[in-house]
This record gives sequence, C-alpha cells and structure tokens, in this order.
Amino acid sequence: MKYLALVATGLVVSAGGAGAGGIDRSGQSIQALFEKGNYAELSFGVVNPSVSGTVAVAPGVSRQSGEVADSYWQVGAAYKYQFNDRLSAAIIYDQPFGADITYSGTSVPFAGTAAATAGGNIAAGQWPIAGTNATLDADAITGLLNYRFANGFGVHGGLRLQKISADSDVPIVAAYSVEGETDEGVGHVVGISYEKPEIALRVSLTYNSSIETNHKTTETTVAFGTTTSTTEINTPESINLEFQSGVAQNTLVFGSVRWVDWSGFTITPRDYQILTGGPFLSYTDDAYTYTIGVGRRFTPKFSGSVSFTYEENDDNTPVSNLGPTDGKFGVTVGARYENESGMILSGGVNYTWIGDAPTEIGALRTEFKDNDAIGVGFKIAYRY
Repeated sequence: MKYLALVATGLVVSAGGAGAGGIDRSGQSIQALFEKGNYAELSFGVVNPSVSGTVAVAPGVSRQSGEVADSYWQVGAAYKYQFNDRLSAAIIYDQPFGADITYSGTSVPFAGTAAATAGGNIAAGQWPIAGTNATLDADAITGLLNYRFANGFGVHGGLRLQKISADSDVPIVAAYSVEGETDEGVGHVVGISYEKPEIALRVSLTYNSSIETNHKTTETTVAFGTTTSTTEINTPESINLEFQSGVAQNTLVFGSVRWVDWSGFTITPRDYQILTGGPFLSYTDDAYTYTIGVGRRFTPKFSGSVSFTYEENDDNTPVSNLGPTDGKFGVTVGARYENESGMILSGGVNYTWIGDAPTEIGALRTEFKDNDAIGVGFKIAYRY
C-alpha cells in the first residue's frame, strides 16, 4: 500500500506547471529512490494550458491577447537499484523547468525602451507585445545514493547534471531577437528521510542546489545589429518536503510542500538590458506549492488516488509577460494496476485553475484572468 499514491499522482504533476511559480514544471521529485526493491519507470505527459487576457495597447485602450501559452510534453524516467538492506541508488531523468509562450499578431518595432514605447510611441489600436515569443528547455539527470539506518532514518544525496537552452523574439524592443546556445551545469542534492513500513509511513526532506550555466548568446536588434556575449543563468535552489502515511486499511494519505527561490532568479542578456534598463526575465517572490491527497487500494491489483495542489495567488503584483500567471489550484485523479510479475501501469488526469495575474508594458497594465490547464499522463514501470 505504501507505494500506491506516489506512482498514481506523479504522472501529471507537470500539469500544474502551466501556472506554477516561475517556470517550474517537474517538481524535481526523487520518490523513485524510495521504491521497493529494484525498479524502473518511464513516464509521458502532455499539458494543454489555456492562458489569455486583456492586453493594454494605450491608456484606456485594450484588446484580447488570444492564447499565449503553448501545449507541451513532459517526459521522465528513473532506475533504482537496491544493493542491500541499507544501501540503494537511483538515476532519474526529468525536465525541471520550461517555458513556451507566443503572442500572435504583429507589432511595430521601436528602437528604444519598453517604457518609452508604452509612453506614447505606439499608435492607439496597435498591440505592443504582438509577435513576442519565448522558449526555454531544461533537461536533468540526477544520480543519487540512499543509506538507511537501523532506526528507520536515512540520508540521501548525489549530483544533478542539467542542460539549458533558450531563445526569444521581442519585436517591440528594437526588433529584438535572442538565441542562447545550450550549456550544461552541475549541482547537488542532499536530504534526510524517515520510514516506518508497518504503517506505510515515509517522510523525506530534500534540498536541490542552484545550477549555473553560461550561454553564448546571439542578440539581434535594429539598434546594435547582431552581437554575441555570454549570459549566465542560475536555476533556483529548492526544498521538497514529501510525506505519506497509512491511515486505515488499504488507505494512504500523502502530500508535499515545495519551496523554490524564484526571487533570486534572473535572465539578463547584455543588449536587452541596455535597451530596456531591466532583466529579460525575473521574479519578485519565492513560490510555495502545497499538495495533499489520498490513495485507496480497491483490489490487490487495482488502486486509485485523488490529490489537490495549491499555490498562493497574488493578483496585484505584476509578473513577466513571458509567464503571465500567478498561483494555482489543481485536482489530479490517478489509477494504478500492478500484476504478479511486477509490471505496473498507471495514468492520471489533472485539471488546474490558473491564478489571475497582471503584467506591465511600461505604463500600460494588462490583465490575464480565468485561465486553466489540463494535463494527462501515463507511466509504465517494472519492479523486480
């Protein structure tokens, strides 16, 4: 019973990424490390966010943005090996961060700051941010060791290799276009855990360090032409508290709390900062994500779960136009089947209400409201 819920819900945790703090997607869970025996898994998920709002084009003048968040796939894999009763290891692949934003339409390039543009150089009825798009992809491989003591406590840790790539177009800022070459960086993971198998109890606390990458960056504008420089990206440090416990026969309660240091995150290409006086992407607040759920085994082979995820919404503080959401509330329903040979099939569906968020283009304030996302996931695993 102690393995039910985490398998069933982990499939579509990424669905909440459409409204998660910053550009968070996978949640960086390491629960495969705690699976029973030797274990391997492969998971697939697709997320379809619906994000739109009212975009200001001049003081007192606005128009509908249309859909700005693109659908995306999430892929994950893990392999865990149990050396003996005390020592185990795992290799986990995930896609921890990402962004896919597109504002359709056309806009007039302006060789000056975003503030000056919004201050009167765009004619009424034109759409300043049209044509803006941004893509960021992150892939990570984490290698971990876990050592359990006789009293139920354990320690785990390892290294994470992470690859980042990004590109964007922001026509309003001097016909700005940027492409950052792929770069890799290494960080570390450390944590502690406590397990009491007879009541399906497990609590784990895991710290994920920041990871620095340095990207050869090509920027193109009408102001400076094509230039190259190096842009540093530090993906944020985070802490995951994950727990589960049996509460009745064949019934398990589980949950997690995730903190991410988004207030220290920024992407600042050189020419963009010169033109606008600010970073390309940054956040003012950290993100706290809370999950609570219950799993139930209906037969020896079949079980299901339902869980709820929450992030606080601040609909007053402006966020980036490249991520016009803040906060969320999501519901995930999962099901799982395991046969005698150790084959495990599980799937789930997530629906997330995305929090309202304002953005700013200079003096013009825009609003993104009443948005949502649907995610579907599937996992195949084998225990031996």
